Amino acid sequence: MSRARILILNAALGPLDYRVPPGMHVEPGSIVIAPLGPRQLLGVAWEPDRMPSDAEVGDNRLRNLLAVADAPPLGAALRRLVEWTASYYLAPPAAVVRMALASTSALEGARTITEYRATGEVPTRLTPQREQALERIGDRQGLIRELASVAEVSDAVIRGLVKIGALEPVAVDIDSPYPVPDPAFGAPTLSPEQQAAAATLIAGVAARAFAPTLLDGVTGSGKTEVYFEAIAEAIRTRRQTLVLLPEIALTEPFLRRFHDRFGCDPVPWHSGLRSSQRRRAWRALASGAALVTVGARSALFLPYRNLGLIVVDEAHETSFKQEEGVHYHARDVAVMRGKFEGCPVILASATPAIETRQQVALGNYAELQLPARFGGAQMPTIEAIDLIEHPPERGRWLAPKLVAAIETTLAKGEQSLLFLNRRGYAPLTLCRTCGHRFQCPNCTAWMVEHRLTRRLACHHCGHIEPTPRVCPECQGEDTLVACGPGVERIADEVTALFPNAKTAIVTSDTIWSPAKAAEFVARMEARDIDIVVGTQLVTKGYHFPNLTLVGVVDADLGLEGGDLRAAERTFQQIRQVSGRAGRGEKPGHVFIQTHSPKAQVMQALITGDADAFYTAETDARRDAGAPPFGRYAAIVVSSEDQPAAHEIAIAIGRSAPRIDGMAVYGPAPAPLAMLRGRHRYRLLVHARRALDVQDVIRDWLRAVEWPSKVRVTVDVDPYNFL
Repeated sequence: MSRARILILNAALGPLDYRVPPGMHVEPGSIVIAPLGPRQLLGVAWEPDRMPSDAEVGDNRLRNLLAVADAPPLGAALRRLVEWTASYYLAPPAAVVRMALASTSALEGARTITEYRATGEVPTRLTPQREQALERIGDRQGLIRELASVAEVSDAVIRGLVKIGALEPVAVDIDSPYPVPDPAFGAPTLSPEQQAAAATLIAGVAARAFAPTLLDGVTGSGKTEVYFEAIAEAIRTRRQTLVLLPEIALTEPFLRRFHDRFGCDPVPWHSGLRSSQRRRAWRALASGAALVTVGARSALFLPYRNLGLIVVDEAHETSFKQEEGVHYHARDVAVMRGKFEGCPVILASATPAIETRQQVALGNYAELQLPARFGGAQMPTIEAIDLIEHPPERGRWLAPKLVAAIETTLAKGEQSLLFLNRRGYAPLTLCRTCGHRFQCPNCTAWMVEHRLTRRLACHHCGHIEPTPRVCPECQGEDTLVACGPGVERIADEVTALFPNAKTAIVTSDTIWSPAKAAEFVARMEARDIDIVVGTQLVTKGYHFPNLTLVGVVDADLGLEGGDLRAAERTFQQIRQVSGRAGRGEKPGHVFIQTHSPKAQVMQALITGDADAFYTAETDARRDAGAPPFGRYAAIVVSSEDQPAAHEIAIAIGRSAPRIDGMAVYGPAPAPLAMLRGRHRYRLLVHARRALDVQDVIRDWLRAVEWPSKVRVTVDVDPYNFL
């Protein structure tokens, strides 16, 4: 090639043509360094016929490429996925490619770093801190900062030990290979139902063909053990597996189960990794050496060399939908990656989304069912507590019946879980004298009180401020009142009711890393926790045999807000959290506190008749032309300048095309009218399923011009209507 089309990692630019200097080898997928003005930017070589350029430039005007990165080219299947994702979600291709090149240090050649270890020689004169450091470091080896953290001393103490010769430097290859999982290491004993499902999945891996399968099993049925057998088959044939998890906090429990089955950990990929860890993982999977990767949704775009299986665990989870940057849904993109790679895709869930169920009904996905819990464990009994007939005591949030059940559970030495999907102490703080409410200065949202950290926080933009002692409006002292409960407030109530019980709060504020999740699991297994008070973070993935009671504090909370999926989400969430109870030999019980026990979703939860609920919900969606029977797309116009945002939103609304089978609603101020200091207006496109709504929106917005201070974002298949 003397000329190459390069997709520069700049979302504002389209593909550009460059000259390939003599002696430089560039092929489609090659990762290159290209000049752009005075800058040097990363880019990826692309097929010209698949990535048209806006302006053809003569050979004599082309600039030379500067270098080719020391990394394998992005494969054809990944390039097709980039094209599909950019087209379907109306995103710049460069923004999608950026996710594939998530570790820029991985594009450099082989590197070493310096770690340190004890020499075994202890000087006669040591300070107490140095003595503590050597004792705690033992035979560990690591970076100075890592050793300081282990020893609980400053970096300066470790450097001092290096200086006096108590620690010695060691050159370490940061791209050292990962251990290879052993498919025969901890082979489980499966039930006949599990064995049959596993055999089908194993055959799918062996066939090396695209085959999406819904693995639909009740909580505790052993779905993980079943798809582990498919992973084992992929390992035997030296093909790679990707396992997607919806939450970083679920990574640690999964790693433990994986280690027990395969004798080593898989390769993790999530936002909590250090730069050197991301580099090592990226290069290992790009070379094909990393056989199993487990990660968050961003792991979907990594450059696997020989992908043989994709597993999406908890596939119904809405957190698989990316709400920033490229607004993709990892479940759907995973299916498309499986199609381009020619490998099977397993969607595992106890409460599959209606969209997935519809694909099964159409025959596009196969379905495997595990209708019973493993080992004879029974599903928990579920009972509603009518808060109108049996309200909590004044000033409390737990009904007497639930309090009595917790007391009984404690007396038996068993564990309880109280679920409320609301972080912090209270969702609103106001002044009882003047009525002042604490609102985020950057968002149209109330500040949430976090009493444990003595702060008010906005859960949308992250703004934090100390909890004031006086009202900023009337200067009144002791006039601030917390309104409504969060998990911290429920935990306070539990402590007041059961002062001898050991209580733990589990939210993203307390479990923010795999290490914190591991600490929580260890405490639960050691029975160092009697009562867990948590958000949706504890509704999935955890297996605690001694946890026998689940109380849903406010089952109606998820039905608020007018979301078209509100009933489905509520059903999924409560069914998932109910599944934490009675997973061992001891029977489980679930109490659901609600003001509407006769509501369809509550009756479905109580009776366990999921089919009736999904049938009714599917029929309602069909009648409304809502997904999966219709299409939605949101167009959000935002700017720090409110009049400018309003003007462009009006212009976009007025220029909306009139097409049969498509309606445009708005513009109107978004429910979150201001977010992170930007004023927001929303238009909602509702179209029939067969309409190529992306082409319509692409042509529509191309005809409208807006200033750089205004941002127009399109969210295809939105899950968040705020």
